[in-house]
Amino acid sequence: MTQSAPDLPAELKTMVQRFQRATEPKRRYEQLLWLAQKLDSFPEGQKIEENKVSGCVSQVYVTASLQDGKVLYCGDSDAQLTKGLLAFLIKGLNGSSPEEIVRLTPDFIQDTGLAVSLTPSRANGFHNIFKKMQTLALALCTHQES
Repeated sequence: MTQSAPDLPAELKTMVQRFQRATEPKRRYEQLLWLAQKLDSFPEGQKIEENKVSGCVSQVYVTASLQDGKVLYCGDSDAQLTKGLLAFLIKGLNGSSPEEIVRLTPDFIQDTGLAVSLTPSRANGFHNIFKKMQTLALALCTHQES
């Protein structure tokens, strides 16, 4: 069962809708590659084990910080399509509260149409990136409460 669109943070909902309009898998891949190119640079010094997403074939790194109660992610990957998936999540989740992110389920990937054209390893990578981002948000939630 997919989450209803109103439950998604506004920017993530916009991102999902943008991918829904791309009817061909090739266009969706082009959008991912474009997002990868637009991702802010990630400091080399942050490419450490603690920031690495485990379970990904590619090297993927993600960090999160809290600014005015909203989560801001940064990240990088050595594979362009994976970097595009990461950029999709960063763009879609940045500015959300930690609680909003923790409550999300990754079902929204189905609504983008990407799930059907991702290889099993990329789909798994997407889920691992999403789970890492949720774990970071949860840590920020816990940190915020103390």
